[in-house]
Amino acid sequence: MAPALTKSAEPEKPVKPSAILHRTPWQPPIAVSGEGIYLDLEDGRRIIDAVGGAAVTCIGNGHPEVKKAIKEQVDKLSYVYNMQLSNQPAEELARYLVNTGNGAFALCGFVSGGSEAMEACIKMARQYFYDTKQPQRKNFIARQLSFHGNTLATLALAHHPGRRAPYADILHDANFHHVSPAYAKRFQRPDEMEEQYVERLRRELEDKFIELGPDTVIGFVAETVVGATTGVVAPPKGYFKAMKSVCDKYGALFILDEIMSGMGRLGTLHAWEQFGDGVAPDLQAIAKGLGGGYVSIGAILMSQRIADGIRDSAGFWKHGHTYQAHPIATAASLAVQKVIVSENLLANIQTQGAHLGKLLNDRLLSPNSPLAPFVFDIRGSGGWWAVEFDFDTPSSSKPAVDLKGGAFAIQVQQRCLEKGLVIMGFHGGSNVEGTNGDHVMFSPAYNVSKEEIDKIVDLFIEGAEEVFGEIVV
Repeated sequence: MAPALTKSAEPEKPVKPSAILHRTPWQPPIAVSGEGIYLDLEDGRRIIDAVGGAAVTCIGNGHPEVKKAIKEQVDKLSYVYNMQLSNQPAEELARYLVNTGNGAFALCGFVSGGSEAMEACIKMARQYFYDTKQPQRKNFIARQLSFHGNTLATLALAHHPGRRAPYADILHDANFHHVSPAYAKRFQRPDEMEEQYVERLRRELEDKFIELGPDTVIGFVAETVVGATTGVVAPPKGYFKAMKSVCDKYGALFILDEIMSGMGRLGTLHAWEQFGDGVAPDLQAIAKGLGGGYVSIGAILMSQRIADGIRDSAGFWKHGHTYQAHPIATAASLAVQKVIVSENLLANIQTQGAHLGKLLNDRLLSPNSPLAPFVFDIRGSGGWWAVEFDFDTPSSSKPAVDLKGGAFAIQVQQRCLEKGLVIMGFHGGSNVEGTNGDHVMFSPAYNVSKEEIDKIVDLFIEGAEEVFGEIVV
């Protein structure tokens, strides 16, 4: 039986000032312990984490096998610097990750998180062409409404209007260029078939290559399934095969960001196994589900082409960080991956994810649902789902709603937290300017139960309908 959500009977105490400069306009509650998908807060409440932090905690908190692996590694070896020494768990984890590609990958490199992984992809891609005597290649092409990290380089590579805005004047845009998102439900024309839409996007990418000079392009970069910016948006069928054909035609690299979508989140270990049209990347970034939140870790996986290009020239990776290939981080991550395999968690999250999707559709699109006219899309796979609302597009089938300048999804996120549920709410994913659209995301742990999914949906619907009811009054 799942632990009951509880609230302290004591009167609420004033929030103590924090010495942390937080990432939110409000001071977040303090978590003190966790068990599976449940988190206990300092104020006595027990809440459900239905989003894994940020699609991170893929096996929940406190798994005994991971705790054991961390403790054993601390007893054996806590740290070595990877420019001097390698270590056993890093070597074993790298072999495991390379083998997961079924021939797609030849080598692995470790970093300390998702932004670092994408920064490493940028630098590795450039080093490859530098080492193979093509130094004129200096341009990257990514997509509008994408997110690839919070460093200056990854913000420039991506196109998340809200996160870029404060830093726009110091981003190095000269080498980072953008084409349209692959978001059919929003941007496919009414008179286009899916194949025609894909062909239009392929031509746009090739036109960008030609505009920049085909031999100056390092590569095309995309999230296999788009994360926070638009919310679990998968590409149309044939899209990645078409994009890779342009890269192959002009000798550029095909680079996939699976920081959020990979390592089992969508029910297969790599998202491109479902959505890649049978083509694997030259470079791939992974993080989040790699360490499952137990440690800070990311990695890049590279094809034989990249491995040969580097090893036949410089012979080594001209990039690194102090905590790269950290023994405790790699030991914990290896334990997380072993748990996913031994407990058959990818099969479980496929089953529970399908149940989550069905419940969201049944509840939100019911004739009795006040939100039904405003639900633009319910989408997802495995353990990653999103609900997109549309209050901006006039329609005869729905009444006009004044959000009074607020973001519906953010308000729903806050209300759900009050009810004991953690989800993620976002605004600005329905147009390329980042000014319209609201979506919420769910990414529970892969070992979530059917009963827990039921509770997640109950609390979400309750919170969303309450917020909506207050808006339309």
